[in-house]
Amino acid sequence: MKTPTTILLTVLVLIFSPLWLLPARGSLQVPILLYHRFGPVASDGMTVTTTLFESHLKYLRDNGYQVIPLRELTDYYLGKRGAPPPHSVVITVDDGHVSVYRDMFPLVRQYHSPVTLFIYPSAISNAPYAMTWGQLKEMKETGIFDLQSHTFWHPNFKKDKKRLTPAEYENLVSTQLKKSKEKLEKELDVRVDMLAWPFGIYDDDLIHKAKEAGYVATYTMERHPASTLDKVMALPRYLITNGDHGRIFTTILAGLPRRWKDAHQ
Repeated sequence: MKTPTTILLTVLVLIFSPLWLLPARGSLQVPILLYHRFGPVASDGMTVTTTLFESHLKYLRDNGYQVIPLRELTDYYLGKRGAPPPHSVVITVDDGHVSVYRDMFPLVRQYHSPVTLFIYPSAISNAPYAMTWGQLKEMKETGIFDLQSHTFWHPNFKKDKKRLTPAEYENLVSTQLKKSKEKLEKELDVRVDMLAWPFGIYDDDLIHKAKEAGYVATYTMERHPASTLDKVMALPRYLITNGDHGRIFTTILAGLPRRWKDAHQ
C-alpha cells in the first residue's frame, strides 16, 4: 500500500519531469516501419542491408511482436475493427525498387510477415532500378503484400507549389493522386485507397485532395508510433536506415523517446 509520502512524490515527478521523461501519445502504440531499398551493403542512406533486415524480422519473431497488415491498423482508425493486439508492428516499403523483389521478398516469405508496398507506377517496368509489373504480380499472389499508392512519379509537392502557378499545381496534385490509383488498380487488380506522401510532405489542402481522389488513409514520415492522438489521414511512420540496429531498433519498437528508455535502465 502506498504511503502519502510516496503518492506525493509520484505527483511531483509527473508535474515537474521534462516531457521527454513521460510515456508518449496515448494507449495505442503501433510502430509503422518504413524501408526503401535493400542489398548486401548500405550503398546509400536509404539502403538497409539484407542482414540487418533479417535481424529485424528475427527480433520481432523472437520477442513477442506481431507484424500485422497496415490494412488492419487502418481499419481500426476507420472504426471498422477493434484495436490491434499489444506489441503490434507494421512493415511498409516505399518506391518499388528492384531490391525489394530481389533481396526483401525471399525474407518476407520465409518469415511470413505482411508488408504494404507504396508504389509510384511511372517507374515500374520502365526504370532500370525499379521492379516490373510481373514481379509485383508475383508478390501480390503470395497474399503477403498489399500494394498501394505513392503518387504517380514521386513529386516534391513543396517545391512544385513554389514553381508552378496555382492552376498548374492543382492539376499536378490531381494527376499524381488519381493516375497512380488508376494505374495500380488496372495493372494489379487491387483496391488502392491508401497513400504514402512522397518525402513525407503533406498539408491540409493535400489531404483534402487525397480524400477527393478516393483515399481513406495517408501516411507520413514522423518518428513516433501511431497512437490514438493521430489521424487516419496523417499516420506516422519511422524511416528505417542502416543505423537502426540494436538498442536503437528496440527503442523504436518500445515507442518511447530514446532518453526515456535510457533514463529507466
